[in-house]
Amino acid sequence: MTRSRRVSGRYTYAMESKPQLLHEVVITAIIVKDGKYLITRRSPLKKRFGGMWTVPGGKLETSDYVNLPKDTKDYWYNVLEQVLRREVREETGLEIKNIEYVTSLATIHADGAPSLVISCMADWESGEVVLQESETDKSAWVSLEEAKQHDLIGGIYEELEMADARRRGVKTEWKKA
Repeated sequence: MTRSRRVSGRYTYAMESKPQLLHEVVITAIIVKDGKYLITRRSPLKKRFGGMWTVPGGKLETSDYVNLPKDTKDYWYNVLEQVLRREVREETGLEIKNIEYVTSLATIHADGAPSLVISCMADWESGEVVLQESETDKSAWVSLEEAKQHDLIGGIYEELEMADARRRGVKTEWKKA
């Protein structure tokens, strides 16, 4: 893939004739506890979105499943859920349950790396927030209204709205507020 031209402040990308299959896969959790949502501020030293607020999550690594026995002859199941539980535990010290899909998004970062992000919501199960300082430096349990007071990564607020609607039994697809 190569950057082709800038249009209306955005870059358009020309894809090579052979599709690129390797994406960084990221999974995130909107964690719900007592009607509030956990947001965390990324360490200012992070390469991407340093100092901005988001929800916990992280990248899928092959080590998350290749050393485990397969659940069937050919496949490992619940890999993303296991990764999400691990990432939330590492970044925040919390245990989560009742993981549900919310939405997905894709991007091509400035360094050219394509990412696929799967956004989920989950209920807090146990633990107190203890941050992994190399990843995040602050956290807050917020209402939707309180979330607006934080410098959130683009799209996160809309994901929080979707999670809030799902808690009320309304299923929606992502749309820009």
